[in-house]
Amino acid sequence: MTVFSKNRWRDLAIRLPKTTFGAFMLLFWTWWALLAVFRAFPEIDIYFSQLFFVGADCDAAAAAGSICGGFPYRDVAAFDLLRTLFFRLPYVVAIVMLWKLVECYQQHGATFNAERAQKLKVALGTLLIGPVLLVNVILKEHWGRPRPIQTDIFGGALHFAEAGSLAGKCVSNCSFISGEAASAGWLFCLLLFLPKPLRYTLAAPVAAISILTPAMRLSFGAHYLSDVVLGWLSSLVVFAALLALTESQQHQKNSEI
Repeated sequence: MTVFSKNRWRDLAIRLPKTTFGAFMLLFWTWWALLAVFRAFPEIDIYFSQLFFVGADCDAAAAAGSICGGFPYRDVAAFDLLRTLFFRLPYVVAIVMLWKLVECYQQHGATFNAERAQKLKVALGTLLIGPVLLVNVILKEHWGRPRPIQTDIFGGALHFAEAGSLAGKCVSNCSFISGEAASAGWLFCLLLFLPKPLRYTLAAPVAAISILTPAMRLSFGAHYLSDVVLGWLSSLVVFAALLALTESQQHQKNSEI
């Protein structure tokens, strides 16, 4: 009985990621597991932010015990330009995709590409639900986590708050989680919808942008490691959820025929 159970669970573990719903569940629980790790060990966030912080001598006007210095990468013009380009890129792509979706619905009958329209809706829906609503409207506006540069550990005025904590005193546009990392994760998801030849061509540059975007936010002192990791992963969770939902609806329609 024990051997049978082990084999059964092993087979299930092999099959599960191959299904869209299985991929969603795996990503969903991975997100929560990582949040639990970052919350239980807040020193991880502090350590990685300290790697990019450069201390300096405080001037005479600084209060006793103050920490002075900053995150020098945020003052590099080339990095700031890259950050601006990477920040805008997902929304430029989204505008193009919306235009393509409108084109799809201008076709009728046999010329209407239902599969293409469905992929575009999943992609645009992920951007709207994930980076826009979940991250920027809900989490960043209500979870109150100060950015590294705002905390007294790195010369700011606010106290550090661990990942997921509601105890932070940030008022608006806060650190948990990173919206730009979420948008970068969304770009990475789009590789799945590209034709294979184009996917192989664009995989490296898209992956590079998708990784560099959150890395720069970390190096600028704008976010902690947990903010960028959970932000990036959040788009994959939403993407897998919408994909699983649309596949379920399609399967139900096919069963009714």
